[in-house]
Amino acid sequence: MKITDLKPALLWQCFDEITKVPRPTHHLEKMKQFLVDWATKHNIPVKTDAVGNVVMTKPATPGHENAPTVVLQGHQDMVAEKRNDSKHDFMTDPIETIVDGDWVRANGTTLGADNGMGCAAGMAVLLDDSLVHGPIEVLFTVDEEQGLIGANGLEPGMITGKVLLNLDSEEHGQIVIGCAGSKATLCHFPYTVEDADPAYKFYKVHINHLKGGHSGMEIHLGRGNANQQIARFLWESEARFGLQLADICGGGLPNAIPRECQAVFGVPAAKCAELEAYAREFSDMIHAEYLLAEGADFTFTLDAVEAPAQVLRDADAFALISTLFGTPNGVQGMSLAVPGLVETSTNLASVKKEDGGKFLITTHQRSSVDSRRDEISDKIKALYENIGCFVECADPSVGWAPNPDSELLHKAVESFESLFGEKPRVEALHAGLECGIFLDKMPGMDMISFGPTLKDIHSPGEKANIPSVEKFWQFLTDLLRRLA
Repeated sequence: MKITDLKPALLWQCFDEITKVPRPTHHLEKMKQFLVDWATKHNIPVKTDAVGNVVMTKPATPGHENAPTVVLQGHQDMVAEKRNDSKHDFMTDPIETIVDGDWVRANGTTLGADNGMGCAAGMAVLLDDSLVHGPIEVLFTVDEEQGLIGANGLEPGMITGKVLLNLDSEEHGQIVIGCAGSKATLCHFPYTVEDADPAYKFYKVHINHLKGGHSGMEIHLGRGNANQQIARFLWESEARFGLQLADICGGGLPNAIPRECQAVFGVPAAKCAELEAYAREFSDMIHAEYLLAEGADFTFTLDAVEAPAQVLRDADAFALISTLFGTPNGVQGMSLAVPGLVETSTNLASVKKEDGGKFLITTHQRSSVDSRRDEISDKIKALYENIGCFVECADPSVGWAPNPDSELLHKAVESFESLFGEKPRVEALHAGLECGIFLDKMPGMDMISFGPTLKDIHSPGEKANIPSVEKFWQFLTDLLRRLA
């Protein structure tokens, strides 16, 4: 079965078209052109702004011209993550989709249902003349996943509606009315090198196939951070055996929990047997620690490699390893205002060499309290400046304060209960959404967020639940009818 055989047919057909367009964050030229060409093909009015946002419009169903204009909003970009064995090129290749029981997944890569499913729903509304609705504006923003660039750069007048349906949530049965703000803290660590000691034998240590996931949606699940676990192993190995560090590289995007990390290092030849025994001990230990959160499928390996010509100076290696190991990571506090909601978290997202003899360590903070977000960022800044790093912070995104008295929310709850015979969960998220920025730009806008059930987004395990997509479409179209 292909995804074009699934129902609702129009939505899945639109999603299928989107999967054929390369659209990693910061590389959306093809996606923007696809949207403009698609609108032109279907005689749909379309406009763009300087940052690449696209807006399409549809007039009201006859007799509903005086209903409020509703903005349907999704983001064009997708997180580009793949398994180590995947040859997929996100800049050129279409996503290969697979129907697997009640789920749609991709072949070794992220699926891009975040937020291709929201974009596809907006496109399907534009095409479906059987629907009842008021005036419609569909906003496709750019580069949501890193920097919320489209929302921040949205030009005045691009949208006029005062009611917004953000189609970027990931759980059927949930209506989102608030979200956390976020900030990326980037640490540039300068190092010097020296010749490797010929009396040392070198190894590559590699942790791989952790579940990873979205650093907002899955941060509370206790999953392993590959960067921190490798730093943990290196820190203890340094204490036991002494080591020389040649390289460490792990993680990917700021908002993805790192699934893999590897390091190349050496120990005195006389210590090799002890190191190899400790590696087996460490592997058993972390498999026991993370059995419930990760399962047993992740790997921790130690393999002998050819000695490199140069290694980090001992003091630099120790500073880097110990600071990575000591970096705050994971949940930092729970909300007292919303029981069960993560208030503040931080993600040790990636560590990589960069030009100029430096390592770049990227961390990502989230909080529904801006001052707590900034506190964790400042702690990391203080920690890394202490070892000589230059630290910079990306512009923070604003949070979205919940409005439980929203008229739109009341209509949405009525629609959901009528359709499905149960109450939806009205919640705030620890993940970030563009809604806070829209509200900041257009005070008084009434908005909610919802979507179908997606699992393991921001990882190659990402999948979309097929029955929930049909319910998502039913809910969206019924709500549009009620708003008209």
